[in-house]
Amino acid sequence: MNIILTGSLGNISKPLAMELIAKGHSITIISSKADKQKDIEALGAKSAIGSLENADFLIATFKNADAVYCMIPPNFAALDQVAYYIRIGNNYAQAIEQSGVKRVVHLSSWGAHLEKGTGVILGSHNVEVILNKLSNVAITHLRAGSIFYNLFSFINAIKKAGFISRNYGCDDKIVWAHPTDIAAAAAEELQKKLITGSNVRYVASDEKTASETAKIIGNAIGKPDLQWLLITDEQAKEGMIKNGIPASIAADLVDLNASIHSGAMGEDYELNKPGIMGKIKVEDFAKEFAAAYNQQ
Repeated sequence: MNIILTGSLGNISKPLAMELIAKGHSITIISSKADKQKDIEALGAKSAIGSLENADFLIATFKNADAVYCMIPPNFAALDQVAYYIRIGNNYAQAIEQSGVKRVVHLSSWGAHLEKGTGVILGSHNVEVILNKLSNVAITHLRAGSIFYNLFSFINAIKKAGFISRNYGCDDKIVWAHPTDIAAAAAEELQKKLITGSNVRYVASDEKTASETAKIIGNAIGKPDLQWLLITDEQAKEGMIKNGIPASIAADLVDLNASIHSGAMGEDYELNKPGIMGKIKVEDFAKEFAAAYNQQ
């Protein structure tokens, strides 16, 4: 198959490319950075250097593809994150329609079933809605749990304050997903031939409460009493703004976290859990966390 991957050589796209290349597929990886070209080609893939903001570039790149993997890369410069998602989602839809691609795998998120109250996850919700309007295309939305690597953002706080604090925590249940498990699910889906229409597949590696997560990573870094404290929405927003996060993005993150605390984020996940969980558990990731913690 001729498969196009977005996401450059990121934490998901790189292992995804490696798996598909090993199975004999022809892979093209889109990257916005020209200096990634050599690394992409060293994997055995073709490179397409350009911007997801450029619909014409996407149309040309998607042409003759059997399948495409669409993800929205982080853009911390975008003060309106949802508008950014919608813009890229519309570009994807235009490129899929005009290039004639018939198989699409879209990296979405748990909580994307909700149309309000989830902050930046509303971006994923809107992209799902945009792509679902396409006709004669088979679309799978991979709704991944919270990415394990988000925990790296807690390292400074653990070192300085000795605890984690967010407006979700304690006994709140978190669905975790490791990039390699997401890549494995994406590889499976890209190779499937489905009838037209859209479907959802949840991807999860583990389920743990915030307190359980803190204890496991705490043990890995020599802090067995590490706690994940629950603070108010107002306290969380104030802390983010003090740390230099723009107010609009802080508000989105507070909403996202609040939806985990309320359970709204996981409502649809609980009704449609994956039949098989991913391989990487919190205990496994704790080793990666400890390595990163000890390097900072």
